[in-house]
Amino acid sequence: MSSTRLLVLGVLNEGPRHGYEINQLVTAGALEQWTDVKPGSVYHALAKLEAEGLAETHSEERSGDRLRRVYAITPEGRHTLRDLLRKALSAPPHSTRSDFALALLWHSLLDSGEARELVAASSRALEGRRAEIAAGRKAKAGLSPLADALFDNTEAHLAADAKLLEDIQRLLDR
Repeated sequence: MSSTRLLVLGVLNEGPRHGYEINQLVTAGALEQWTDVKPGSVYHALAKLEAEGLAETHSEERSGDRLRRVYAITPEGRHTLRDLLRKALSAPPHSTRSDFALALLWHSLLDSGEARELVAASSRALEGRRAEIAAGRKAKAGLSPLADALFDNTEAHLAADAKLLEDIQRLLDR
């Protein structure tokens, strides 16, 4: 939830928005590929942030038969946003925790060849992810030097993961 809180408060800090608008930003930016933010989590986060006094209903707009609430960040929400920024920027950008590493401990419990095929499937998924990142980088070309640095970092991590999977595949083939 902290990723969603950070996103929603950050967007509201830019100006009042309704949930649909924030959800569209999540979808258009493909943020679920980069963060733990899922499009469906925005509405729940808005309700929770409002209940906690971090966001408030700024106004209500009628759109056809629907009444949309427009949310704004509160002063306490700005304080919380700064705390979330401090926490996020002081943590390593990528997690080293993985169920993959744990599963490697017991790979021999699987049928012969199954672990190799699963690692090969992981390699294929990784290559698909690398293609997505390349397409994302192309679509966001020239966005900012910070975005370029993030893409460089992501590509380096994926290249390291690809090498790891090659090494594991080689060891499993023995």
